Amino acid sequence: MKVFMIGGTGLLGCAAAALFIERGHSVKSVALPPLPEGAPIPPEMELIWGNYLEMSDGEIKAMMAGCDCLVFAAGIDERVEFPAPVYSYYEKYNINPVKRLIGLAKECGLSSSVVLGSYFAYFAKEKPEMELTKKHPYIRSRIAQEEAALALADGTMAVAVLELPYIFGTQPGRKPVWVILIEQLSKMPLVTMYPKGGTAMLTVRQVAETIVGVAEKNKGGNAYPISYYNLTWDEFLKIVHAAMGKPDRKIIHIAKWMFKLFGKTMIKQYAKKGIDPGLNPVDLAEIMCMNTFIDKKWSVALGATDDDINAAIFDSVKLSVEAFEGKKALVEMKSE
Repeated sequence: MKVFMIGGTGLLGCAAAALFIERGHSVKSVALPPLPEGAPIPPEMELIWGNYLEMSDGEIKAMMAGCDCLVFAAGIDERVEFPAPVYSYYEKYNINPVKRLIGLAKECGLSSSVVLGSYFAYFAKEKPEMELTKKHPYIRSRIAQEEAALALADGTMAVAVLELPYIFGTQPGRKPVWVILIEQLSKMPLVTMYPKGGTAMLTVRQVAETIVGVAEKNKGGNAYPISYYNLTWDEFLKIVHAAMGKPDRKIIHIAKWMFKLFGKTMIKQYAKKGIDPGLNPVDLAEIMCMNTFIDKKWSVALGATDDDINAAIFDSVKLSVEAFEGKKALVEMKSE
């Protein structure tokens, strides 16, 4: 199988590309420069540097020629900040590209597509009473992205959306997304104040296994909720504290109403900076105070295998601390 990937030098794209190649497939990828220093980019991967958003349909179709599978490992998540209306940026970077790229892939005769999505879409569908799409532009956009992708599945094109949760692991030279957590904890110098609850998670290697597995196995149009481990916030934070060099740091549970009060403060801070949050910080309390757990059966079915989640969290946090303290110059996630 010949894979055409958007984002092959990113944390997840790079890991998936390496596994595709290990299993005998070939990979061609469009990626944004610069290349993170020390990143383990597979030498066998054909890299095309540039912004696919600025390329014509003809240019993209020429690159897709002869390929079998499209993997969209790009886009942005809720941590990238934008002015209002933030939803328009999610359309630009997440929704419209999926429509365009899968459409072009079908024209070029590719038989399958894989889109990296979010587990927020899974919970929006599983818990409609929470009205997550009404409260959070980011979650609404992930549902829209998923619907746009799956609408293009037919007898000639299989489409899979991986609804990904918290992911841990590092890539040399790339800034981890968990620096934001270290920034939050730095504002609580003595103890960690966090709600009760927990989340689904898995390692970068396990994400790569599900990407390759779904590319090889998926038929029709399907969304797969992806996870392998379910940790409470307390279990997670104990590993975080150890990686921060503060293994004895206490955790104080805050009530939902306190989280919402903090969210109101965040809204004011966003307004001062001209930022429109993708996740409403007040209503986010409903999510953070629950166990957003997912059964690992779907991931296992796609080929995910056991890994060391504790080590992956530890390494991610340790590098995040170094980035936060300015000890390392790292490439950040960017939209284009």
